[in-house]
Amino acid sequence: MIGKLTLRLKILVFFLYIFLLAPILVVLPLSFSNDTFMVFPPESWGVRWYVAMFEHEGLTRAFRLSLWLAAVVTVLSLLLGVPAAFAISRFQFRGRDLLLNTFTAPLLLPSIVLGLAILLVFVQARLLGSYSGLILAHLVVTTPYVIRIMVTAFGTMPPSVEEAATMLGASPFTVFRRITMPLMMPGLIASAALSFLMSFDEVIISLFVTGPQVRTLPVEIFDYVESRTDPMAAAISVALIVATLAIILILERTLGFSKAMGK
Repeated sequence: MIGKLTLRLKILVFFLYIFLLAPILVVLPLSFSNDTFMVFPPESWGVRWYVAMFEHEGLTRAFRLSLWLAAVVTVLSLLLGVPAAFAISRFQFRGRDLLLNTFTAPLLLPSIVLGLAILLVFVQARLLGSYSGLILAHLVVTTPYVIRIMVTAFGTMPPSVEEAATMLGASPFTVFRRITMPLMMPGLIASAALSFLMSFDEVIISLFVTGPQVRTLPVEIFDYVESRTDPMAAAISVALIVATLAIILILERTLGFSKAMGK
């Protein structure tokens, strides 16, 4: 009986994977089409649209902006989120749970609601269409993830190890450098990777705050798909999927998902 249930569960999981991967199975062959319009299956094959992707001035400019933006947002998210997570996980004070819930509240809101709220605030602050506004909008999304991951990472670190180092005469800086930093490094790398990917891939909130001169890659792709029907969008999608998988595989090979998430 248990064996039959296990077999049925495996079959169900297999079909769920097929359902989730079905769009990729369509996009992948489309990206290698040489046709002028999207036709499935492609009538001719090649890498025409991969070459065109790198030659498109708007896309390359938006790619450089998204890369720079994701790097800046990742650094700022860590600078804001790690100290907040350390204070929440290591100190007992009134309102600690309320503070954690407030910091992580954006995780519970739909992106469209969060984007509209940011739009209403940024209109008054005159931050729309600016680099600073785009950075702040992405920080609202990425910092809660950093706090959540690092709270878990700090929660799995035994305080007794740091206390023992302090009792043996180590200075606070030495304790942090030799004990705390190595133990928190997996969670720190996981937070950085997630922040970078989320900032680079964010489209809904970016649509609310970008302007004619400040356009990220997801926004540029969104506008391109609205006006064009060629397979370049498929080529860009495959390239982004491969890049994302590469980052995830590197994280898994070096740390492992369980260790990286602080479990």
